[in-house]
Amino acid sequence: MTRASRLNGADKAAIFLMTLGESTAVEVMKHLGPREVQSIGAAMSGLDNVSKEMVEVTMSDFIERMQKQTPIGIGSDQYIRTVLTDALGEEKANAMIDRIALGGSSKGLESLKWMDPRSVVELVRFEHPQIIAIVLSYLDSDQAAQVLDNLPQAGHADLLMRIAAMDSVQPAAMQELNDILEMQLRGGSKGQASSLGGIKCAAEILNFVDRGAEAEITEQITETDPELAAQMQELRFVFDNLIDIDDRGIQALLREVSTDNLVLALKGTDDEVQDKVFSNMSSRAADMLRDDLEAKGPVKLSEVEVAQKEILAIARRLADEGTISLGGPGSEEMI
Repeated sequence: MTRASRLNGADKAAIFLMTLGESTAVEVMKHLGPREVQSIGAAMSGLDNVSKEMVEVTMSDFIERMQKQTPIGIGSDQYIRTVLTDALGEEKANAMIDRIALGGSSKGLESLKWMDPRSVVELVRFEHPQIIAIVLSYLDSDQAAQVLDNLPQAGHADLLMRIAAMDSVQPAAMQELNDILEMQLRGGSKGQASSLGGIKCAAEILNFVDRGAEAEITEQITETDPELAAQMQELRFVFDNLIDIDDRGIQALLREVSTDNLVLALKGTDDEVQDKVFSNMSSRAADMLRDDLEAKGPVKLSEVEVAQKEILAIARRLADEGTISLGGPGSEEMI
């Protein structure tokens, strides 16, 4: 399997931007959200020695999309959406389109998504737990988990239970919180109220918490509210749940995952998970992956967890797009 064939959406977006030249790439990046910038930036940093074949694959994918459009369609909303979705996936593309439509501003609550988790903690650590819960609900799940990890451990379970109990926040309250954050950050634009929180939001944040803290939080929630703990568990999706995805879904997922990440993620998993992956690859690719696993040697648990969480994030994105069904408890049957 060549490096070009293993390129995922973020890799292709990174290569495409690098071919545009520095000034043009900068203008494009101004319209990206924090997660897109981080994803593409990480891809850029890992794309040393970009081969001619990798550039050709990226550009041919882009040209193929462009040729399907009529000349009148170029520049239209549908064209922009199609190209960005192909490069970044539906969720990230939608976020980018929204940002472009809003003029690329990021003030108040939105600005927190650009901040280091420790900086977010410094802003909210003396606030009422309900305010902190609202902020955590607003952040992306992985960032929220990092912020939670930097808050006092004794309050973790309480915050997740508050998030799970939350349905929506009144527009006036959201606007007030947004204005306060803007004053602290010296911003200037108005925020927009939206539905926040819920059991699913709490479960997704828990997915990104490290295993030790996750077990302790789950135990505390179970002691306080066993029914809530059970509901959260049903909505959670962990790496071992990959065996619940059908073969077509696994194949779609593997096309989005780099070999290096897959090797790390499979270290320490049981045979059932590994067999699920091997059985959905060509014999040659499966043999190469087995060889890579054997040659990898011991790795840090933290590195394995990071790789698994990145793959789970891709799986959730594909599920949100309707490309795959995650299966398992709480999933909707496909007909």
